[in-house]
Amino acid sequence: MLEVRDLHAAYGESMVLQGASLRVGAGQVATVLGRNGVGKTTLIRAVAGLMPARRGSVLFKGEDVTGLPAHEIARRGVGLVPQGRRVFPSLDVREHLVVGERPGNGRGWNLARVLTLFPRLSERLGHRAGKLSGGEQAMLAGGRALVGNPDVLLMDEPSEGLAPLLVRELARVIAELRAAGTAILLVEQNLAFALRVADHVYLMSKGRIVHECSAEELKGSRELKGKYLGI
Repeated sequence: MLEVRDLHAAYGESMVLQGASLRVGAGQVATVLGRNGVGKTTLIRAVAGLMPARRGSVLFKGEDVTGLPAHEIARRGVGLVPQGRRVFPSLDVREHLVVGERPGNGRGWNLARVLTLFPRLSERLGHRAGKLSGGEQAMLAGGRALVGNPDVLLMDEPSEGLAPLLVRELARVIAELRAAGTAILLVEQNLAFALRVADHVYLMSKGRIVHECSAEELKGSRELKGKYLGI
């Protein structure tokens, strides 16, 4: 479904991604883990088309989408829950969820269903996103991605700012998306959450994927956790 091949990306002269490669199949949840500053968010941004690749390629359903603008990649069925939420402060909650809606491919996510998932957003429909709390913005960013009914969902620290009850609900939603065939690429600082929802793990260091394994293998490996995660 999604394949990243030898991807390089930089901020100015600072080369952050230095040949990252991974694959995520339909109905698979893959998580990218690593210490702060190793390039995880840059990887998500480069796959989504938010920053240019210096070298390498991104394939979606076999099509090379490297270099396409972000809106074209989204239109093909790649959804994004970005780090820091990235909501539009001047748009209200309803506008965010209506503008992002895309017909469902049988997945059935729409405004009403998102409001059922996040009842707090029902109470805030007419409120501008810039006036929401951090947790409410997290719900809105997740809902905005879901109404797009993506075939691939990129999630950059989606549990940040969510109460424990909503983190558990997020895990349930990810399981539902996986069962419906959505491929999910997850970056997450909450290790327990990441390992609970993921099938496969990619460990990142210095802009490269340096190890891959099942979530179960990482759970039981103190050596890998110590070497690549510092725990």
